[in-house]
Amino acid sequence: MEFQGKVALVTGAGSGIGKATALRLAAGGARVAVLSRTMEEVAETRDEIQAKGGTALAIDADISDESEMARALERTIAAYDRLDIVVANAGINGMWAPIDELTPDEWDKTIRINLRGTYLTLHFAVPHLKREGGSVVIVSSINGNRTFTTAGATAYTATKAAQVAMTQQLALELGRHRIRVNAVCPGAIETEIWDNTDKRNVESVAIPVKWPEGQIPITGGKPGKSADVADVIAFLASDTARHVTGVPVYVDGGQSLLR
Repeated sequence: MEFQGKVALVTGAGSGIGKATALRLAAGGARVAVLSRTMEEVAETRDEIQAKGGTALAIDADISDESEMARALERTIAAYDRLDIVVANAGINGMWAPIDELTPDEWDKTIRINLRGTYLTLHFAVPHLKREGGSVVIVSSINGNRTFTTAGATAYTATKAAQVAMTQQLALELGRHRIRVNAVCPGAIETEIWDNTDKRNVESVAIPVKWPEGQIPITGGKPGKSADVADVIAFLASDTARHVTGVPVYVDGGQSLLR
């Protein structure tokens, strides 16, 4: 029960890495505010936590909307009167297309959700973290940090690189308040993020590369599980990682080392 007495906010908690993380933190004793744009999904996460004896609050909010995120944090504090852990996980793949075909609206949507959403999450959460100190974990990606081979994913990789830059910038800025800030950079993970991925003419900008068989060495080519990432997030959020800050941790089974 390493999170006994702690309160966590997890965005994008309706499925995939966010849901697995919420379940993992709750299993460790945390009271968890689970946030998603879709109440039906996040209510299922809440119900699953409660069915296992945990405590959870379901919140529906668009992470890119200032007023909705302000209210989300108000609801969290009203319910639990503190905040110790923030997992900024919500995001989309968005449109993947050649840069001269990617429209400004498509670019803006990815930037708005992935980057503005991360900013707003922390903007409203940090004042509460300052009360007791705490831990922030930002879910980035190997894309934009170790690998640049996803054809047409310019907007996505830009946001993922920026999230790691935010992690390192804020680790210094918030250190004086005893707030640690780290990032996880997953590789191929079995999640629902492909449901919000659109592609257009990516073949025209793809680089012809032949990957080795089993490009995820530690699993013989099989994608990782959401729980694999959640366990690393739990470590970074816990007091066991009390001297770890400003670090991007690659959770990819060695995949990015081959690219």
